[in-house]
Amino acid sequence: MASIEAYQNAAGETLYRVRYRKPDHTQASKRGFKGKRAAQQFMHSIESDKGRGLYIDANKGRATIATLGTQWLENQHHLKPSSLRPVASAWRIHVEPRWGSVSVVDVGHSDVQSWVTKLAREKSATTVLRAYGVLAAILDVAVRDRRIQSNPARGVKLPRKKTARRVYLTHEQVARLSDAAMDRGIIVDALAYTGLRWGELTGLRVRDVDLVKRRLNVSENAVMVNGSVIVGTPKSHAGRSVPYPSFLGGQLAELCRDRSPDSILFGDGHDHMKLPDSRGGWFAYAVKRCQKVDDQFPRVTPHDLRHTAASLAISAGANVKAVQRMLGHASAAMTLDTYADLFDDDLNSVADALSAARMAASVSK
Repeated sequence: MASIEAYQNAAGETLYRVRYRKPDHTQASKRGFKGKRAAQQFMHSIESDKGRGLYIDANKGRATIATLGTQWLENQHHLKPSSLRPVASAWRIHVEPRWGSVSVVDVGHSDVQSWVTKLAREKSATTVLRAYGVLAAILDVAVRDRRIQSNPARGVKLPRKKTARRVYLTHEQVARLSDAAMDRGIIVDALAYTGLRWGELTGLRVRDVDLVKRRLNVSENAVMVNGSVIVGTPKSHAGRSVPYPSFLGGQLAELCRDRSPDSILFGDGHDHMKLPDSRGGWFAYAVKRCQKVDDQFPRVTPHDLRHTAASLAISAGANVKAVQRMLGHASAAMTLDTYADLFDDDLNSVADALSAARMAASVSK
């Protein structure tokens, strides 16, 4: 139980000290109260916070962001290497230099806002949001550890991330790009007609190709991290079966021929293909060849072919649930949010149906 005792300071003034036990049963005290009433109010607030599980240990709040951030980063082992790398980079470049020496209890809301505002003038919205996310996540842990009462980073005004305009190729443009890619044309076609991510496609093995059912069974993802290919599970951590059109069957069968089930499907069969350089790689050269023939040919990346796959599937009449399964999205809502612009015709159909219904009602009346 807490207690209050009087003492005299060097000037001979009578002050009061509160002694109490912390939730871990260690002793603590706070001194300097000029009146007994103030000491009693503090004592009651401590006992109340302890009873409600809201007690904040002032000593724990003195831990620095550097200490907590290092520990937080070590606990992000659930992230894939490709996701962990930008997070670690944001911590090292933007968060630790500014906040590392600051005690968690000294982080103020206005200070965080000033930091975000200044960073937004110099860096992209993506960079700012990632750096802010790291700091906010560290402070969230501090709140759960009862180092601080609330997270001062929450409620900060953040820059808005602009959605890049997506590029969708037509069937004719895909065929032209495939021809321009020459011996790698099968990769262009496979990306454009299955919607697989680059790492999912290049992670395929011979055993993942079902030539009878025309399915590609996605179970591995080969992504570039710091110049090296890291093989892990797909982005959603779950495998899926993706159909491919019949015109790809012959080329896929040829790739499987005379290879063991564990052989990598694309490339030399032994090493995973690396993502081509965006400026001087074979894919960029194929795009440039197309642009020489057609100056309206868009500048595209391998990932844009995933968007193309969604566009071609929807234009062919596939429903949103089928597109969701093909792309490996977590939900149909995510597919709709991502490719809402591709469903404009559906909106027109809704308007036409409403017009027809109104006309029918008017005629019957």
